[in-house]
Amino acid sequence: MLRLNFSLMPFINKIIFVAAVFFLASFIPAQADSINDIVSPGDLIQGHIKVDGECAKCHKRFDKAAQSGLCKDCHKEIAKDFNDKKGYHGHIKEEKECKECHTEHKGRKVNIAEFDTQKFDHSETEFLLKDKHAEEKVKCKDCHPSGKKYREAPVTCNGCHKKDDKHKGGLGTDCAKCHVVKDWKTTDFDHDKTDYKLLYKHKEVKCLACHIGNKFKDTPKVCSSCHKKDDKHKGNFGPKCETCHLEKSWKEILFDHDKKTKYPLLGKHRPPAKCSSCHKGDLYKDKLKMTCDSCHTKDDKHKGSFGLKCESCHTERDWKEILFDHDKKTKYPLLGKHRSPAKCVSCHKGDLYKDKLKMTCESCHTKDDKHKGNFGPKCESCHTERDWKEILFDHDKTKYALRGKHRPPAKCVSCHKGDLYKDKLQMNCDSCHLNDDKHKGQEGKKCEPCHNEESWNKAKFDHRQSHFPLTGKHIQTECKKCHAAPTFKDAKSDCWSCHEKQDTHKRKLGTACETCHNTRDWKVWDFDHDTAKFKLEGKHKTVACHECHKYPVDKKVTLDDTCFSCHAKVDQHNGDFGHLCERCHEASSWRKIKAYGRVLL
Repeated sequence: MLRLNFSLMPFINKIIFVAAVFFLASFIPAQADSINDIVSPGDLIQGHIKVDGECAKCHKRFDKAAQSGLCKDCHKEIAKDFNDKKGYHGHIKEEKECKECHTEHKGRKVNIAEFDTQKFDHSETEFLLKDKHAEEKVKCKDCHPSGKKYREAPVTCNGCHKKDDKHKGGLGTDCAKCHVVKDWKTTDFDHDKTDYKLLYKHKEVKCLACHIGNKFKDTPKVCSSCHKKDDKHKGNFGPKCETCHLEKSWKEILFDHDKKTKYPLLGKHRPPAKCSSCHKGDLYKDKLKMTCDSCHTKDDKHKGSFGLKCESCHTERDWKEILFDHDKKTKYPLLGKHRSPAKCVSCHKGDLYKDKLKMTCESCHTKDDKHKGNFGPKCESCHTERDWKEILFDHDKTKYALRGKHRPPAKCVSCHKGDLYKDKLQMNCDSCHLNDDKHKGQEGKKCEPCHNEESWNKAKFDHRQSHFPLTGKHIQTECKKCHAAPTFKDAKSDCWSCHEKQDTHKRKLGTACETCHNTRDWKVWDFDHDTAKFKLEGKHKTVACHECHKYPVDKKVTLDDTCFSCHAKVDQHNGDFGHLCERCHEASSWRKIKAYGRVLL
């Protein structure tokens, strides 16, 4: 008996199948173009029509694994991505056969390369979207124009932003050398790597100040090339500015006057004193005198009454700094404001040494008394010589401690407008701030539950204590969005009063927005139509709201819930069977007829 080798069965089956095909082909009419038309599972897409009938272009007999290789032979760009591990296909973690994603033989009009731009993860390409590129306002079409392949999108800055290049190509096309994706104004170009290192003030200068017209080559590097107009010496000190000045500040002088001249500069004579104040002619040839009166005779406000030796009282540091020790050489030690820089002539208006002056406050400051005698003549009981505004009197030890804005520099006379000690002032807020109440009395007279002495604008009001607690998106909303004025109680609490412009239903669903929406998000629906009088069944579940709710209504939605109210025009019975369509028809389909509780058709 002949024994079959079952390991050869698959191969034998293939031979039988091929033989059967050729056998059937001999009986097929001439209309069939080839054997391929017989075994083809369906039409190719329009893009592959050029290889229609040439099965060998995409299929290798008895070798399914070779199909992806044949795809790559035609789609060379995709094949290169696979080999180079680049692009979308090159980043696929598990290599799949092409037909798993791009199934053919589905017909001419089928799109076998569907692409969902909303779900696509751009990180699977070489161009990761970040910062400005990742913002929602940047659309796919901005980089991927219609009619071009996605792979043809430019990957360089200049490819998209050539029109935005204010340098007009003067710095090349590699924008990333200086700019970052986060912001065009943010640059990370390191000028120190060029042959002109930026120091001090040059770091703060805008590029265009030196690189005029966005020209960055052959920029001059000597001071006078840029600062000739700034030379206040008018060339008298020569063109080499760097011998005296540096980039940190024009006022900071490098020239050492103390070591290179016989006149060391002290105090005010040192920079930032201008050189031209003394050297008004030639810087090096002028022979200047070195006595005070040679330069400062016109500055002597004593008009010679105190002698010519200014240095006996004054120093070069400051005219107001007096060497004369009033504390040790007189019976009246100078304290606080009486010390320098108080002017000597403020008290010594006649002969400096012969005048015998009184030592009480009012002898000099009667005219300065802003209290007009209401607080008594003893100024020292509250004030000190250091500063009139420095008050010795401790108000916190009274029954009304001063806090926040009530503390100095708040003026005493703001509250004490009459006699300082006899006035019995009220201690409630509205006694002083009634005119400042922007709520116009709506919130009552007790300001302190919301406000404090630190600032009127910093209120600690808890909206949960009101009749309108804030929830969801309302928590993040600024107060002024709902409260247009400080009269807070005038604000309406219904949704419609604030969100009328956002009503996309055009009042077809009424003005009680909260029936369907909530404060979490407009797109989050709470409304369940099944809990209403008209439960949605069958086809009604797929019908848009506005198909039934066609007309604007007031706050509540009112709508006839009979079939005939919506479907009168499609009633083929012309009303002969009444208006209760649901007695015979199903909501899932008009064609389903029910009788005696059963669906007949």
